[in-house]
Amino acid sequence: MYEAKDFTHLIGMDGLSEEQLTIHFGLYNGYVNNVNTVLETMKNMSDAKEFGPAFAEIKRRFGWEFGGMRLHEQYFENMTKSASPLNPESALAKKITEDFGSFDAWKTEFIKTASLRGVGWTILFHDTHANRLINTWANEHDVGHLVTTTPIVVLDVWEHAFVFDFKMKRPDYIDVFMNSIDWAVAEKRFGA
Repeated sequence: MYEAKDFTHLIGMDGLSEEQLTIHFGLYNGYVNNVNTVLETMKNMSDAKEFGPAFAEIKRRFGWEFGGMRLHEQYFENMTKSASPLNPESALAKKITEDFGSFDAWKTEFIKTASLRGVGWTILFHDTHANRLINTWANEHDVGHLVTTTPIVVLDVWEHAFVFDFKMKRPDYIDVFMNSIDWAVAEKRFGA
């Protein structure tokens, strides 16, 4: 069974209130609980050899719940209360410059991607097969993710991530996030 990770160390960060973060942690805990419930349900159905439409639906639901759990973990893990800039000498910084022309060009595209209408996720992926970085919009927890890629920076742009603190001012929330990225985590995900 999966256990929810503790991200309360983020409480007190600039720009996101304790209430906003606590509500978001609660939502994340719900995904962890649902993953465990779905896994148990699938096992019981499999043991009982119940492989009909209900089994198909619970199998499909698993991707949504598991993706919600993991994406929230990656999102919270790549934020920090004491952000520092990306080390310009790091392998990640060099790759961002190579693939986007500059850090500022990457940042502009990432922010514009996060500003798209709708709800979802903005993710900087590393395509390890082509050794290329790609900013991507993913509508759902289980749809829109690039196969065989590694998430480097993950931003939750569902309204639950910001509406308590920012109402519908998503650009203000994105700005807070961009100033809270834990680049050490991003560099580690990149393999630096």
